[in-house]
Amino acid sequence: MKKSLLLLAALCYLLVACNSNSPVAEADHAHDAAGNHLAELEALAYTLYTNKTELFVEFKPLVVGTESRFAAHFTALGDLFKAIGKGTIKLSLVGQGTSQSITATAPEVPGIFRLRITPEKAGDYQLVFDIQTPTYTDQIIIENVKVYPDEKTAIAQQPAASGGGSDITYLKEQAWKVEFANAPAQIEPFSEVIRTGGQILAAPGDEAVITTQISGVISFIGKNFAPGSAIPAGMSLFMVKSNEVVQSNLGAEVTKAETDLATAKKNFERSGELIKDKIISEREFLEAQLRYENAQTQLKSVSVSRNFNQNRQRITAPMGGFLKNILVENGQFVNAGQPLATVSKNKKLLLRADVSQRYFPKLAAITAANFKTTDGDQVFNTRQLNGKVLSFGKTAAANSPFVPFTFEIDNVGNFIPGSVVEVFLQAASQPALVVPVTALLEEQGVFYVYVQTAGESFQKREVKISAADGLRVQILSGIAEGERVVTKGGYQIKLSTASGTLPAHGHEH
Repeated sequence: MKKSLLLLAALCYLLVACNSNSPVAEADHAHDAAGNHLAELEALAYTLYTNKTELFVEFKPLVVGTESRFAAHFTALGDLFKAIGKGTIKLSLVGQGTSQSITATAPEVPGIFRLRITPEKAGDYQLVFDIQTPTYTDQIIIENVKVYPDEKTAIAQQPAASGGGSDITYLKEQAWKVEFANAPAQIEPFSEVIRTGGQILAAPGDEAVITTQISGVISFIGKNFAPGSAIPAGMSLFMVKSNEVVQSNLGAEVTKAETDLATAKKNFERSGELIKDKIISEREFLEAQLRYENAQTQLKSVSVSRNFNQNRQRITAPMGGFLKNILVENGQFVNAGQPLATVSKNKKLLLRADVSQRYFPKLAAITAANFKTTDGDQVFNTRQLNGKVLSFGKTAAANSPFVPFTFEIDNVGNFIPGSVVEVFLQAASQPALVVPVTALLEEQGVFYVYVQTAGESFQKREVKISAADGLRVQILSGIAEGERVVTKGGYQIKLSTASGTLPAHGHEH
């Protein structure tokens, strides 16, 4: 009996629901005056960029007297794209001599602002988004937005739905959680590139090797004496003492020069007395004076410093800079002429590229180069470092298939002389379609990129590439100028398509 009553109640509910005048039917479906079902309005989506902001907004076609709800996604652009977490958004509907606006003072969730507006008059309008964040202001305008007089007209004029095709959905909520960015493919001057290896070297004249001029036992002067220490010009670095055990050649020369000077001085003074009485000629007096002056010069040339004697030498820094290396140990016995340390100004460096001989005819056209160290991702350009071409080899070195090509560059503190680098030599430039190297992904020797076709839609495109200069790569086919390619985060898109899972969306249409 109880089952029969339940079945009867269900049948009654269905009869009421199927009646075109019932409130249930009106709530579930839209009808025309004749009671025919109307098609539903499909949501519109726009993706626009300024140099500061990306806007991805979804809303249904605007109808007079009907509240329209906007799910507006705002991304602050920069090296990485991040959701705008703080700020206000003012939405204005401008046109037909009127203006309506609504302001959201905070996002519902970081990056997503919910806005609602009810159009009052049909016609063509602008949707104006005024963006105010703690760090910047911006404005984005959507032109030629129609407000329809009624829903029936809006439905009749909406375009036929197009299939998504091979588009991949990757939500803003996903992109905001990872390192993500995109950039348009652009036609730019692009140089022919020769990719090779090279090395950072110290520039000649920017380093000085310190040597000793006597033999003896060396001792370090001062504290914190270690490679990398900053030292001013004239700073005392070492003391070498012979301890009267070793008689250096320089010490003997100093003794001889001092003896010669004493003899020449006596002869000159004696000649000065004799010429007064005209016992000697003026010529003999001038010769005695010349010998005295030569003896003085000789003593100065063999004296190391005012602190020098034949048993001791104080050694100072010949120029300011930093102590590159120390070649001896404290207390070690050293021989005259032996290198003790190297001082470097480190203001200039050499970039030497080792170029295959097959590129020799192109070397004269090379004017600049990009390069990066093997332990970092940052790419440097010789132009930005005040670089200039010093030389390139006209012959290959013995037992080497390479020709050296050398630039002089400023040292900005990022380079260590002797380090190995990857070099991209640049010759004559010509217009080419390029994208950042970071946009490329590779599968079994085939290169592809992800192209952003809409705010949350992407396509995987195979591309044919040509040369790369370390920062950009030339695209021969697969994408067109102006299409936005994912420059960071492409691998995360690949992983999301493999997993087949998406986070909760939460967009309103």
